[in-house]
Amino acid sequence: MSAALLSRWLLLGEWRAHRWQCLVAILAIMLGVALGFSVHLINTAAVSEFSAATKSLSGVSDLTVQATQATFDESLYPQLMQTDGVAAASPVLEIMAGVPAKADGRDDPALKILGLDVFRAATITPDLLGIPAEDQPFDTLSEDAIFLSPAAMEWLAVRPGDALQLSLGTKTVSLRVAGGLARAHAGQRLAVMDVGAAQWHFDHVGLLSRIELKLRPGVQHAAFKEALARELGAAYLLMEGRDQDARIRNMSRAYRVNLNILAMVALLTGAFLIFSGQVLSIIRRRAQFALLRVLGMTRRQILQQILLEGGLLGVLGSLLGLLLGYAMAAGALRFYGADLGAGFFTSLAPSLPLNPLAALLFFAMGVGVTILGSLAPAWEAAHTHPGPALKSGSEFVALRALRMPWLAGLCLLLAGVLTQLPPVFELPVFGYLAVVLLLVGGIAALPYLASLSFSTLLRGVDAQGRGVLRTLILARLSNASSLAAIALGGVLASFSLMVAMAIMVASFRVSVDNWLAHVLPADIYVRTMIHQDLRGLTPAEQQMIAALGGIERIDFMRSKSLLLDSARPAVTLIARPIDTRDPANTLPMTSDALPPAQMAATAIPIWVSEAMVDLYAFETGKKVTLPLTDPPQTFLVAGIWRDYGRQFGAIQMQLSDYRALTGDQHVSDAALWLASGMTAEQLITALDDLPFGTSLALSQSNQIRQRSLELFDRSFAITYLLELIAIGVGLLGVAASFSAQTLTRIKEFGMLRHIGLSRRQIRRMLGWEGGLLAGFGITLGFVLGVAISLILIFIVNPQSFHWTMQLYMPWTWLSLMALAMLGAAAMTAFAAGRRAVAGNVTQAVKEDW
Repeated sequence: MSAALLSRWLLLGEWRAHRWQCLVAILAIMLGVALGFSVHLINTAAVSEFSAATKSLSGVSDLTVQATQATFDESLYPQLMQTDGVAAASPVLEIMAGVPAKADGRDDPALKILGLDVFRAATITPDLLGIPAEDQPFDTLSEDAIFLSPAAMEWLAVRPGDALQLSLGTKTVSLRVAGGLARAHAGQRLAVMDVGAAQWHFDHVGLLSRIELKLRPGVQHAAFKEALARELGAAYLLMEGRDQDARIRNMSRAYRVNLNILAMVALLTGAFLIFSGQVLSIIRRRAQFALLRVLGMTRRQILQQILLEGGLLGVLGSLLGLLLGYAMAAGALRFYGADLGAGFFTSLAPSLPLNPLAALLFFAMGVGVTILGSLAPAWEAAHTHPGPALKSGSEFVALRALRMPWLAGLCLLLAGVLTQLPPVFELPVFGYLAVVLLLVGGIAALPYLASLSFSTLLRGVDAQGRGVLRTLILARLSNASSLAAIALGGVLASFSLMVAMAIMVASFRVSVDNWLAHVLPADIYVRTMIHQDLRGLTPAEQQMIAALGGIERIDFMRSKSLLLDSARPAVTLIARPIDTRDPANTLPMTSDALPPAQMAATAIPIWVSEAMVDLYAFETGKKVTLPLTDPPQTFLVAGIWRDYGRQFGAIQMQLSDYRALTGDQHVSDAALWLASGMTAEQLITALDDLPFGTSLALSQSNQIRQRSLELFDRSFAITYLLELIAIGVGLLGVAASFSAQTLTRIKEFGMLRHIGLSRRQIRRMLGWEGGLLAGFGITLGFVLGVAISLILIFIVNPQSFHWTMQLYMPWTWLSLMALAMLGAAAMTAFAAGRRAVAGNVTQAVKEDW
């Protein structure tokens, strides 16, 4: 028989005899590859589409001049036009305007409007020029004309010639849809109008958002950028295309990385299932391999045969996983959106291109983990001496070779060390490595912990004389701890990850709920339709709201964006009344704030979120400068507060200080406390009756809280899905492990039948073994899961998202998961026992010599 024919015969024979184990391994690899590949495709498509849409707004410009605040004085435009090296400059005013509520069911419907100088934009952003009707060639300069992208027209359900009502603050503007755009990016909701008309209609006369520059040929970009940055000062930022790409990728990087890591959980679980399946297969076929060695098969051939078996499982699982992953990504983009619930990439309709390099990478990962899982058992089988391997009971010698007591201690020690290391490129790389090492160390320690635990129970049963069946069960578990650890590993891996994710998500949700209760103390909250509206409420409108009856207290707030770093998303500045004597009355503080006596008289106090500490090195007591004025003003960090609503940083300051510095008397929001005898419905009716009442968004605190928690659950929907799939894979692995182990013990069951045990007693024994093993694995998995959750809560989350949270144990959910796992393991062991004892007793032991 040729080597190839023998290999094929062995391979097909193993697959025919144990289809169930092979299918479980293929399924685990398929799900792991599918999840990882689909998440990668969705995120890559979303980021690429968002980046392309952003680049289309800059056209062929070489540099973008943008202020740290949302707008700046247009007097900078002629100054830049006269700068040496500038070939062309295009002024842009960007406004987020409110649209009619019927256009979209979202709470914050907004349309991006670009005000352009059509003559200047023609040389830099020609794709953004409006296309007027043939009989209206000057509509591009008309003060009431607006041009919409195809996606915006479809979204707003309008056509050329229709009237469109838009709003900014409480002001409503009626415009005429004059046509479409020359070449808008697919799926991008965008509107363009004359810059002068936009300034006038939306109360931004004399203001711009940015200026696109096209440099003359031969100008050194880096030198020009450096010189211009010095000339403009800290109030302006100069950005190139790569800066915008970096900002876009930084915006969702932590979320994308965490999703990819979670998607790899199923793949790692699949690798362990391959390992346990191969170990059990080698134990079952130990005599076969020994006989093949005697007949002339070399160690190398044995090693290649076992790796081939595992590798083919990986190839099949990976190919199926790539197909399933592409289908899942396409379905998610169509029905769920490109943001996967996180809200980073709204209003996008990205296509799903096939990426051969990414497909090859995930295929290699799937095949790689299967080969890695097969390597240790294959090496042991190839290097076992044939003589002892032909004898019954040699499987315990084989398992002894897999014991590595040093591995458990080393992994647990390294995991503890890695938890103390800082993030790498603002990602918790060492935190994730600590989780992996903790899991590997826990699985490696299983044989010793199982032997210790069940030996202790056995001594207690022997001392009390509690029956033969119990003695047999505990004797088996205590003396075959390595074999038991194979099944326990599946329980431990799946349950510990379930526990860790359940605790982390529950802790985060409870922390968010408590945070919302702290930051939403008022009864009713009032704002304009658009969040962080540039216009907001005017002083006269504020007075009209404050003059309403039934209001015990009213706090006005001003919210705006500050771009402190061109490579990072903007931070949020919030000006509001703050109790400086005890800021915790207003803000959810994380530590003690500076007392008023320690606040410098020459510096204005500010309170920053946790993200500002990590991203910008702000610390309590540190003096910092913020570009609110020219020149920048010095501020004192008076405390740090917890903020789950703004991942990229937020700053709060006294409203009176903000107004004194900027002269801005407008506000974005108002918090209202009801007076005695006034109901929320009555006050809402009074607010609706104001002249500008229809342009206000009114919410009660409990409504905001409920909506926020719904958004939280939506953003974690993909996490719940990944967790459920990991649970399913883990349960399948437990079932396969117990079933395979039972088949390796047919001789043992035959001997027990000869000495007097009935089939029913053996089935009961197996059911109790499965229950005890699962119970021990669940207990150890709970301990390990809690340890992993502590790393996720106190290391991974702060390093990824720059916020901390409190620890919360969801006992009800954990108990249900434990009972489900325990019942599944016991039922699987019992069902496998029925098959194992169904055969002839003499046939089962005739080879035992």
